[in-house]
Amino acid sequence: MEEWWYRSASGARIALRRRQHSASCRELAVRCPRLRLRSLSAATSAAWLAAYGLFVLTENSMVLSAAIIITLVGLIIYLHFVKIDQESLLVIGSLGIQVTSSYASGKESTTFIEMSQVKDVVINEAIHMQKVIYYLCILLQDPGDPQGVSEVVPLFQSSKPRLDCLIEVYKSCQEILEQRKTAPQSS
Repeated sequence: MEEWWYRSASGARIALRRRQHSASCRELAVRCPRLRLRSLSAATSAAWLAAYGLFVLTENSMVLSAAIIITLVGLIIYLHFVKIDQESLLVIGSLGIQVTSSYASGKESTTFIEMSQVKDVVINEAIHMQKVIYYLCILLQDPGDPQGVSEVVPLFQSSKPRLDCLIEVYKSCQEILEQRKTAPQSS
């Protein structure tokens, strides 16, 4: 298993892990920075101080109780549905591509795309505000038109790696896709 360090579009440090299970099977995982206790404590303290200020003005203890409950519920929702620790891509040349997102709470979300549906894996670009952002996506083949694309599936949406990291993932995916394209011709 190899690990390289890169930067995300926002400048945060991310790690790319590459594991080659066989010649036609690779796993690529992008690890995002963990939740920082300092930023979590600052946000919680700010919310509770604001609630205490409202309590002093209104002299209603329900304000403090509501602030505690809202911040705890908000934290649980954030950890379970928003904060992604790792996004991985498992490419199996004969089977398909599995995309997995691992949340901070331990929950995992997995999507599988059969290789017969995959037209190509490309690096695309988008303009966001005043920046050009690059992202990796899977082009799905249109069943009605073999030359057409039915859907674009973006990858690594949470970690948003920069172009240098995306190029490494792209090369690994293309090596396996090329093996798949040349395999029927050699038989």
